[in-house]
Amino acid sequence: MRGERKRDPAPKVRDKHLKLDQEKLDQARKILGAKTEREAVEQALDLIISEEEIDRLLKELEGKGTIKKVFV
Repeated sequence: MRGERKRDPAPKVRDKHLKLDQEKLDQARKILGAKTEREAVEQALDLIISEEEIDRLLKELEGKGTIKKVFV
């Protein structure tokens, strides 16, 4: 209808209730230098997504060139 706002069907941030290993969470938080547990989880998810993208790009480049050793 006219003047009606469209709703975002899937908001980017949603409440989640997860059972996590506290020792792993503390270790990840320390390694990542995160101030909060949420920040640690967000950074860990970002790392996983980045790694997958790197793997995908490397597979695309496979066999399309050579790597030269430039430092001895």
